[in-house]
Amino acid sequence: MTVTIGTRVIGGGRPAYVIAEIGLNHNGDVEIAKQLIDVAAEAGADAVKFQKRTPEIATPEHMRDVPRETPWGTMTYLEYRRRVEFDRDQYIEISDHALLRGLEWFASPWDEPSVAFLEDLGVHAHKVASASLTDHGLLRALRETGKTVILSTGMSTIEEIDTAIEVLGTEHLLLMHATSTYPMEPGEANLRMIPALRDRFPGVPVGYSGHERGLQISVAAVALGAVAVERHITLDRTMWGSDHAASLEPTGLQHLVRDIRVVEAALGDGVKRVYPGELAPMAKLRRVSA
Repeated sequence: MTVTIGTRVIGGGRPAYVIAEIGLNHNGDVEIAKQLIDVAAEAGADAVKFQKRTPEIATPEHMRDVPRETPWGTMTYLEYRRRVEFDRDQYIEISDHALLRGLEWFASPWDEPSVAFLEDLGVHAHKVASASLTDHGLLRALRETGKTVILSTGMSTIEEIDTAIEVLGTEHLLLMHATSTYPMEPGEANLRMIPALRDRFPGVPVGYSGHERGLQISVAAVALGAVAVERHITLDRTMWGSDHAASLEPTGLQHLVRDIRVVEAALGDGVKRVYPGELAPMAKLRRVSA
């Protein structure tokens, strides 16, 4: 029950793979993207993730002309989508910076040309956003890459997940339990879906993609066996943009990685033993020997 991204093997009892999702929280600014890569590296994350769209294809028809207030003035939703996309040269700059900081990077392609765009840049994995789980043309294009595909399952029925996995196959699949509410309330986390998905799809590693405030739910996901954790990150939750409020600031990400590693150490192996630290209390307190 493992997959590989770059040099990292995920699952099989290895440390949880921590993905810092930058998404669109760079607001179309390469320097902000680099700062967020630095935040991820300094916190001890394993990878950073972006989003890649061909706006003319990926923007729903009914949304294209909707006015949007932005830091660059009022524009249509389609114009906004164009404004925050990085081109090839910008992605090369981002890629170089991520590799310099020891991080893998990949993205969620929202359409088939974006898959080709990312393949040309040599990514080691692809992420399927929850909104794209029912886009079977996209899923087929991703399967054909032969790369690890990370599939988020928010806003989806179990039947839709079944069908998506039939299209993708299970050989290079990392499944992520998710609830697509921004920010998500604890009552919608439904973390018991992590073991439920593991039981339903034997041999497929299962992780958690979270949109909640705080750290507790993501840490609990690891305690329930999540082999990967993905959280949005931001420089400041008050920044303009739709995902910042459900994101972790730098200190929050540092604490998340710290707490995940503590929980992993605490989980142990399930074999009962007497630890060296117990010997002195046993000698002092146990009146009747076995």
